[in-house]
Amino acid sequence: MGHDVKGNLHRVLDSLPQGVRLVAISKYHPNAQIEAAYEEGQRIFGESREQELRLKHEALPKDIEWHFIGHLQTNKVKYIVPYVSMIQTVDSLRLLKEINRQAERCGRVVRVLLELHIAEESTKSGLTLDDCRALLEAGEWREMRHVQICGLMMMASFTDDQAQIRREMQTARDFFDEVKAQYFADDEAFCERSWGMSDDYQIAIQTGSTMVRVGTTIFGART
Repeated sequence: MGHDVKGNLHRVLDSLPQGVRLVAISKYHPNAQIEAAYEEGQRIFGESREQELRLKHEALPKDIEWHFIGHLQTNKVKYIVPYVSMIQTVDSLRLLKEINRQAERCGRVVRVLLELHIAEESTKSGLTLDDCRALLEAGEWREMRHVQICGLMMMASFTDDQAQIRREMQTARDFFDEVKAQYFADDEAFCERSWGMSDDYQIAIQTGSTMVRVGTTIFGART
């Protein structure tokens, strides 16, 4: 177990200003490490694979808020919708519709974030800013009673260039303000800005993040 999950968790939490919440990224980490963080009061955990999430959800305390943070295939939606607290990686209208459809079958409303593709790497998924504008402008989401769009999510480029990371996060922040004013001005639920990971969450805090997704700094290298 060797890794000081509790000490690391507190170091991260102590560095977060009020209004910024920690999503502890527990993917590929064993239940014992999640339990160690849970004992210290952490309740929000992020997973990226449906099967791993299902097993953890069955084994771990029921008051954990599970956030799905990986690329989600539409055929996997039905497995996580009954219990997932938030899906942070909605990158198409098709996926949004499927989440709504499955949530309706369960009698739930699932909170989601729209994932933006801002980083320059082609490997990252997500909506371009124009795609996201088009999705919101088309308005089909307004009829969906079983999803609640709560904000935006993005991943900055994997680079040591802090100025570039800051630019990308600031782009996301400015875009949030744009769509908030245009589509969600009266919707208090649309308030989340999920960016920042182990290497760059301090920059994320400075660019208006409300949720940082930190794994390695807490749990160590993936096991």
